[in-house]
Amino acid sequence: MYLTGRAPFLVALGVVPLVLSDALGWNAWLVGAVWVAIVLVVIGADILVAPDPSVLGVARSIPARTRLGEPVQTELWVTNPGTRTVRGRVRDGWQPTAGAPEARLRVSIPGGERRRLVVPLRPRRRGELRTAFIAVRSAGPLGFAGRQSVIAAPGRIRVLPPFTARKHLASRVARLRELDGNTSVQVRGQGTEFDSLREYVRGDDVRSIDWRATARAGQTMLRTWRPERDRHVVIVIDTGRTAAARVGDGTRLDAAMEAALLLAALAQRAGDHVHLLMFDRLVRAQVTGVDGPGLLPALTDAMAPVDPQLIDTDWDAAFAQVRTFGVRPSLVVLLTAQDEPQSSRAFLGALGLVSKGARLVVGSATDTLLGEIAADGADADAVYRAAAAEQTAHEASLVAAAVQRAGGDAIADTPELLPPRIADRYLELKAAGRL
Repeated sequence: MYLTGRAPFLVALGVVPLVLSDALGWNAWLVGAVWVAIVLVVIGADILVAPDPSVLGVARSIPARTRLGEPVQTELWVTNPGTRTVRGRVRDGWQPTAGAPEARLRVSIPGGERRRLVVPLRPRRRGELRTAFIAVRSAGPLGFAGRQSVIAAPGRIRVLPPFTARKHLASRVARLRELDGNTSVQVRGQGTEFDSLREYVRGDDVRSIDWRATARAGQTMLRTWRPERDRHVVIVIDTGRTAAARVGDGTRLDAAMEAALLLAALAQRAGDHVHLLMFDRLVRAQVTGVDGPGLLPALTDAMAPVDPQLIDTDWDAAFAQVRTFGVRPSLVVLLTAQDEPQSSRAFLGALGLVSKGARLVVGSATDTLLGEIAADGADADAVYRAAAAEQTAHEASLVAAAVQRAGGDAIADTPELLPPRIADRYLELKAAGRL
């Protein structure tokens, strides 16, 4: 049962007979007791006459997946198998991060009919979002009280990473086409494949002139080359404690996912094979052996439920897991933190386990405000904050230098700029024939 907002007003009306009792000489206590009894009878009758909401049947229509932050509509189909009309309100029991509206939905379902209710969601968290029930309040005819029932109606929706870095994909694919020989720009580098012959144009690399073809054609002919395909790109995302650090509007793990998705989309269009590992001390997500249009859906689906773990990452075990892929990677991309050398000792010590001959890129998302803090010196507190920011940047540069000594490329930037920078590095390696 439940009471509506009218019930307190009904009780408050008891003031009228109490005032009249003084004027008429009645016993005020007796008048009050009689009024309370009347109120209880009215409320009890309203509850008894209200239709029973527990008999309602509920069916859901929920999209299987949506992206973080995007609005999505879910549907509730409520069926009334009885003969009496059920009037009241319905609240869907989604968890708060699903972004369901707080207002209850009004409903009026005649007997033997059903109604469609739309529950809009705007998810605020990745992963599996669930609802287990709906709560239905059936109002009595007088509107003072009614019946309430909780009806089991489980549902779920998987919220995928937003992939906001997709906006950088078109420009990178255009550059990839240039490398791939689909436009007038051609490249030649060690490890590239011969594609075709064309006329020499001023500005072309003279080392690519094919003298035998020139002698046969009577004009200068140039060999064109295309980057090699079928390379294996392994992306390792650190899900340990450093992944939980806030950078910008999200966590470092969110930025790593964006970088991984952009790189995977670009590599897939280049004809390379992409493998993903999300690891701390256990495998949190793994995608391997998936190519073509199914790659990005597989990656986003695997990433969706993964959250940072407040433990240190076991990098030896991570690289051991990479070796179980059974491939020889041409490029290994590690998305982790480049913090002070002491905390990065285990990570730096494990870089020697990267497969021989593979190019290594280490990417890290940094705080967007770090540079501004370091430049601020307005007062004493600001000077201390600026010194701390400078110290953080210096320690990160030491880690980056250690990565470079190990033969890798260290890339650190804001969450918005890190994905395109890693994609650009991939294209540079392709253009240079080193991938």
